[in-house]
Amino acid sequence: MTTQIRPAAVAGAFYPGDAQQLQATIENYLAQAQPPALDRVHALIAPHAGYIYSGPIAAYAYRLLENRPTAPEQIFLLGPAHQVWFTGVALGDYGSFQTPLGNMPVAQETLQRLATADDQFQLLADAHRQEHSLEVQLPFLQHFFPQTPIVPLLFGEAHPIAVGEALAPFVGAADLLVISSDLSHYHSYEESQRLDRSFIADVLQGDIAAVAAGEACGQAPIVALMTIAAARGWQPHLLDYRNSGDTAGDRQRVVGYAAIAYTESTEKK
Repeated sequence: MTTQIRPAAVAGAFYPGDAQQLQATIENYLAQAQPPALDRVHALIAPHAGYIYSGPIAAYAYRLLENRPTAPEQIFLLGPAHQVWFTGVALGDYGSFQTPLGNMPVAQETLQRLATADDQFQLLADAHRQEHSLEVQLPFLQHFFPQTPIVPLLFGEAHPIAVGEALAPFVGAADLLVISSDLSHYHSYEESQRLDRSFIADVLQGDIAAVAAGEACGQAPIVALMTIAAARGWQPHLLDYRNSGDTAGDRQRVVGYAAIAYTESTEKK
């Protein structure tokens, strides 16, 4: 069991490095977000670009946590690795992850159990050291649940359906899954919209094969989530879709962002 703290790597770049400014920024994004009323939320998909680009869209996902009656027991945080190549899934073997809002504890016992349960999972702190995809989600999560332990998982060259099947037994009914993913990258505004809306439709229809063939940097974590969701009957809901041309960039080369929530099905069986 390690007590090592993973320092913030992108504070002051992807999001404000000052705690007071960061808190105000998150509160402002949340106040502007107006997602549909949903309860029994088990999973969220949120983007991970710089906050000026994707923060307003991420807030649509996180705003749903306001109505959660109790804090999750633990938060599984899944995202793609951008900085380090490896096979399988890298477990963030730290005692806590630091942001300007404080240190968020890591569910070390769950990490150790995952590492011994399946060889797809490996304790690999170095993969997390400079990675932004999970870090940018933490301030939003800290706003609601600063003491809830996280299970940080970065996807390298992995088999996402097999990862989802192996991960499922560890995800309890009181846990929350957060998947960090942007959508298409660096197309024109119109082409990005075409690609992204097709990808989102595949997610909403539960078409794992089509999603696996689509364009999103967090494609593998999304497929892992879809595998778990299909087994448990969770239903996806689109909360918001925009791209960087809608928020803070030009429209020549844009990046797409979506906020999606998974809830328990209301259908009787």
